[in-house]
This record gives sequence, structure tokens and C-alpha cells, in this order.
Amino acid sequence: MERSLQDEYAPHNACFGCGPANQLGLRLKSLVSPDWATTGLVVCDWTPSPHHEAFTGMLNGGIIGALLDCHSNWTAAYHLMRAAGASTPPCTVTSDFHVKLKRPTPSGAPVRLSARVVEAKEDRATVEATLSSGGVVTATCRGLFVAVREGHPAFHRW
Repeated sequence: MERSLQDEYAPHNACFGCGPANQLGLRLKSLVSPDWATTGLVVCDWTPSPHHEAFTGMLNGGIIGALLDCHSNWTAAYHLMRAAGASTPPCTVTSDFHVKLKRPTPSGAPVRLSARVVEAKEDRATVEATLSSGGVVTATCRGLFVAVREGHPAFHRW
């Protein structure tokens, strides 16, 4: 896939972390790895700006959490879509999410997000993801993402 998952399936989404329609958001672009069929990887390169810093030269932990959350959510949605043989991903939300900040993340260079589903059922997926800078993993996460049904506020947000 050459377009990001967000641009392909949710161009009007206003989510702070991943919404293409949010001009003030992070606007991350998750891409299905060319070897997804064997690795299950979804990746994203994102470049911080100075206003994303916790202190000079270092990325804010809350921004790191938002990046990992949104990227993992899209990884889950894509996996569930493919597993169901659907043409569009289900609207998924974060049910449980744990971030480990392993070391400070420099803000002066792009970061790389990588995620894969490690467990899945029909309507939910557990995702493990990493954030790295200069090839060094600076944060990890594990989260559970659940497809919502009609009546939930996030239903049809995409």
C-alpha cells in the first residue's frame, strides 16, 4: 500500500494523533510493510517539531504515547479488516494500553514506529509496538484495541 492507512480509510478523521483532517495534530501516516504477509508489520516515520519537546532536544512522553497509541490502533484495525476479508477497517478504540519509556527520545530527527498484532479475536487485537530513534528503541508498548459497534461514540468516526 503506497498511501497511509489514515489517508486511504479515514481522510476526514480529526484525531489528534493520526487524523489527516486535524491541521494541528500529529498527522502520523501508518504504512503497511511490503512484507506484511510474513511479518505483519505496520511502520511509520514521523518527524518531531520543537513544540513536541518535553525539554530542549527531547520528545515529550505524552506525544510518544499518542504516537504509539494511534499507530497501534491502525495496526489492529488493518489486521481485523484483513482477517474478516472486509474492504474497510472496523472503527477500533483503545481498551488497554501500556507504554514503557526506555530512554529519552531525541527530538531533532525522525522517529520510526513499528507495530504488529500478536494476538487477535474477531473483534479485538493485541498489538506490540516500538518507537525508535537512530535505530535505537526508546519506547515500547502493548495494547488491546477493540472494534466498536453502532451506538458507541467512535462508531463511523472514519
